[in-house]
Amino acid sequence: MTPNQIIISDDGSEADTFAVIKYWSSQLNINHVWHENNGFRKCKILNKSIHVTSNPYVIFLDGDCLPHKHFVQDHIKLAEQGYFVQGRRCFVPEKEVDSLINGEKTLKSLFIRFKISGYTKGIRLPVPIIFINQKQRGLIGCNWSVWLEDLHRINGFDEDFEGWGLEDSEICTRLYNINIKRKFVYGHAVVHHLNHPILKRDLKKAREILKDTINTRKTRCLNGLSKTSN
Repeated sequence: MTPNQIIISDDGSEADTFAVIKYWSSQLNINHVWHENNGFRKCKILNKSIHVTSNPYVIFLDGDCLPHKHFVQDHIKLAEQGYFVQGRRCFVPEKEVDSLINGEKTLKSLFIRFKISGYTKGIRLPVPIIFINQKQRGLIGCNWSVWLEDLHRINGFDEDFEGWGLEDSEICTRLYNINIKRKFVYGHAVVHHLNHPILKRDLKKAREILKDTINTRKTRCLNGLSKTSN
């Protein structure tokens, strides 16, 4: 199933990415939302993207992930008022990524040879296994979906996050705080993460923001979609 709108949230890519997007724009309805490369500003570019969506339901997928062919269909089938959907991911080892992208190997061949890490999370089942909860475990930004109205209720992503880490846990915690529950899904809405070198991370500030959101049961961030808070 092809989405009726694709928004590429571009945190500062250059000409080669623009060329790829231009090619696919002739075949798909793509909105390219870009800002200059000034460090990791994922929350800012995602908020810009939320402002241009024309759909009541939003599915998030990271650029280093390959979705299953039923990825969009699964998320839409799982959508329900009062919930957001959290899918799972398996991992393609870094040494296998180039050969997979170049078409020398396939995901199927990597699965058969047990070259996929967490491969059970990469298998689509006839019927999904769903856990309903409001836990911190497993909150990831590369594979989840949510109602647009709920994103506006919590004022979107918190742009106070600087650098990578925990911004996805924090926004989901604010959804919990307005009594939105999570559908934690196995066997549907599958993505395959393409492993890559990990940049140096300093999570001190991010941990403080997340801790405050949990302890105060904060529902809206100041530095979000509207830059104001109720």
